[in-house]
Amino acid sequence: MFDLTAGTLERPFRDTHASASFVSAVVHIAAIGSVAWVVMFSINEPLPDVPVMIAFVAEPPAPVPPPPPPPPAAKANAAEPSQPAPTTGPAFTAPAAIPVGIQPEKGLDVFDGEGGVVGGVEGGVPGGVLGGILGGMVGEVPPPPPPPRPAPARVGGDIKAPALVYRVEPEYPPMAVAAKVTGIVILEATVNEAGAVTDVRTLRSIILLDQAAINAVKQWRYQPLILNGTPVPFILTVTLSFSLR
Repeated sequence: MFDLTAGTLERPFRDTHASASFVSAVVHIAAIGSVAWVVMFSINEPLPDVPVMIAFVAEPPAPVPPPPPPPPAAKANAAEPSQPAPTTGPAFTAPAAIPVGIQPEKGLDVFDGEGGVVGGVEGGVPGGVLGGILGGMVGEVPPPPPPPRPAPARVGGDIKAPALVYRVEPEYPPMAVAAKVTGIVILEATVNEAGAVTDVRTLRSIILLDQAAINAVKQWRYQPLILNGTPVPFILTVTLSFSLR
């Protein structure tokens, strides 16, 4: 074999004629064509069908039916005779002729000649008016108002303070005790005709002691102050001393 490839030996099957090459080419072409023919015509299965695209178009909706007609109106009842609207007060009509002069009006209350009024109440008095109070008197004067209360008299000078008949001592506030607050509180008290204290105001103040002093003085009672034989209210000054023992 090495000799064949090296070209040292002569090839026994090599034919150098042109006819032999042509025959060989024809044989190869025929063999390839037969193979191709067998392959092409041996396939009997049909090609797959291409699906056809189908589009469905929906039909338009049916139109909305018109609304039903309204029910027929109820038959009107038999016409009732119309009644005239009630009138209040007398009816006024235009005069047929122009009056001459001024005529007295009718329908008004007039005096009956005896000092009374037509339509008055039985038992009335002459000169009374319609709608007045039964039993009233002509020219009745209302009762006089009560006399004004006298102004409180201030104690001092010729006016001496009445005697104190009931006294309440003030309670020392615990907060003032804890803070050791001491001192003098001066109050002005107003006393009525009966001797009871009605009003108290502070003249000299100690914040922690004021309310205790006011509460105590409001419970005090004095004898009435008599001036010209009449009890009168009065004003006096009260001094309270707070100290810790």
